[in-house]
Amino acid sequence: MIAIDGPVASGKTAVGLRLARELGYRLVDTGMMYRAVTWLALRCEVNVEDETALTALAEGVRIDLGQPRSAGGPTISVDGVDVTAELRSPDVDRSVSYVSRVAGVRRAMVARQRQLAVEGRLIMLGRDIGSVVLPDAPVKIYLDASPAERARRRHRELAEAGVDRSEADILAELEQRDEMDRQRHLSPLRPAADALVIDTDDLTLEEVVDRVRAAAGAPATG
Repeated sequence: MIAIDGPVASGKTAVGLRLARELGYRLVDTGMMYRAVTWLALRCEVNVEDETALTALAEGVRIDLGQPRSAGGPTISVDGVDVTAELRSPDVDRSVSYVSRVAGVRRAMVARQRQLAVEGRLIMLGRDIGSVVLPDAPVKIYLDASPAERARRRHRELAEAGVDRSEADILAELEQRDEMDRQRHLSPLRPAADALVIDTDDLTLEEVVDRVRAAAGAPATG
């Protein structure tokens, strides 16, 4: 079991996908689960500051994670409907921090995440996996990068998906999200005390994967 935490666009998904394919592990992106609840709240016109309604929504929703596609991460379905393509929308981006800080939402999602972990042989991505969700995970990684570098990466990712957004707007939202995630009372964004922290600013994807693979004791490929 490998726990990989870090802020938005620090490289978690790319690293997790590469390792999951190499090792034959299941990939669980918990951030997408919170985005799925956010998407449903917006669709149902639930106020993202209504904690009671958001908790009820999270407790009642069925979220299913599929296997990674040939390009991109795992698919995700809400109550049987594939919503993967809709979870990176600007509206979800703006609202997900409000939804994910609600205690009832986090309880519901963490319970589901721990159920998935019981099956073993998985890589779980998020912001509080090593510190809260799976504190006993044998391998804990925290990926980080500067806000400017993360904004550049997210801008490129969105452009490749056909989403036209300015890098300046993305940077402003990332910085706001970072502040909210670090300051929230429940499960703040921070490395677990025993996590290996990797600054990915000046590293290639292959170099980051090599470091995580080494920490997990997995043999190098190639």
